Amino acid sequence: MIELTPAAIKEIKRMQSSRRKLDSYFRLTVKKGGCSGLYYDLELCDTKLESDRLYQLNGIALVIDEPSLPHCEQLRLDYAEDLMGGGFRFHNPQIVNPCSCGLSFANTP
Repeated sequence: MIELTPAAIKEIKRMQSSRRKLDSYFRLTVKKGGCSGLYYDLELCDTKLESDRLYQLNGIALVIDEPSLPHCEQLRLDYAEDLMGGGFRFHNPQIVNPCSCGLSFANTP
């Protein structure tokens, strides 16, 4: 199961409000690329594909495509701000080889 922290929920709702997309889906996808081979991608979108999985989490309509699902089990999505700015943080105990920059990962076991 996927967990959105209160900080992540607050930021997603802020993004939806500022972009005037209050009824949008929050799409989480795992794509090929980065130092270690895979990375998470986030976007607000207006459509849900038939093959998407829909999760209703504290007022957020989260959609994940089928190929990304195995990489998202046990994922906890957080949001934090520091001196460099704010950003989403991905915490996934399945990840065995994160890259040193923290933005990509290798296949999960």
